Amino acid sequence: MSHQVTPITDVGLLLTVLLLALAAGVSALLRLGLLRSLAWGTVRCVLQLTLIGYALGWIFSVDRPDLVIAIVVLMCVVAAHTATLRTPSVSHFPTVIAFVSLAASTFLVMVIVCAVIIQAEPWYTARLAIPIAGMILGNGVSGVALSIDRLYAAVRARSAEVETLLSLGATPWEAVSDCVREAVRAGMTPTLNALMVVGLVSLPGMMTGQILGGVDPVEAVRYQIVVMLMITAAVAIGSIILVGLSYKRLFTDDDALKPDLLSSSGT
Repeated sequence: MSHQVTPITDVGLLLTVLLLALAAGVSALLRLGLLRSLAWGTVRCVLQLTLIGYALGWIFSVDRPDLVIAIVVLMCVVAAHTATLRTPSVSHFPTVIAFVSLAASTFLVMVIVCAVIIQAEPWYTARLAIPIAGMILGNGVSGVALSIDRLYAAVRARSAEVETLLSLGATPWEAVSDCVREAVRAGMTPTLNALMVVGLVSLPGMMTGQILGGVDPVEAVRYQIVVMLMITAAVAIGSIILVGLSYKRLFTDDDALKPDLLSSSGT
């Protein structure tokens, strides 16, 4: 099979506006009020992807380990900030905890995939490390956000049970261990659902892109298997680290459940 990539011409790229016109037509027909959002979202999409395309071209040409690590750390910072913004019901959740969870899981899985599975030389090759980190973080953000939200929601819902266990001499961990497990399960649910339907219902973007680029479908599938499993591992590790660092924040210094958790808003 030929591995030659069929380039998209400037005219072809401009013709994708027709696809936007279809979405805009539906919005106008149903009076959804999304025309401005569609237009602004499209402009941002084109500008952001164009800029990142040129930036990655330069980064790949430099290919320095310190630059790769700095970029991945920056990606983790942005991802952590985004994750905490997605949990408005959990007030003032420290971004640093989300950052530690995402950074630890991302670097651990990224190094294993690049150095052990793909066996890249060197393992920090920018062309591999940065896209892999991006795929991990893209899914890790949702996992972390869901875990945070579910942990606090579960403890609020079971506050009477938790207080009873504490009064009977249980440690904070023993009192909320069921809530912790529920939070980790919630964080992993979207990823597990994706595992169940990949190849049957959905053809992921990475595999599709490789096939469109002329790669043998069997080879593309191998890479997609690695991607799906690395994302699953990273989300699991990140969620576990997150709740492990977070559950103590549910209690006061004398191991009593914080009063603000008894309210539905958590504020």
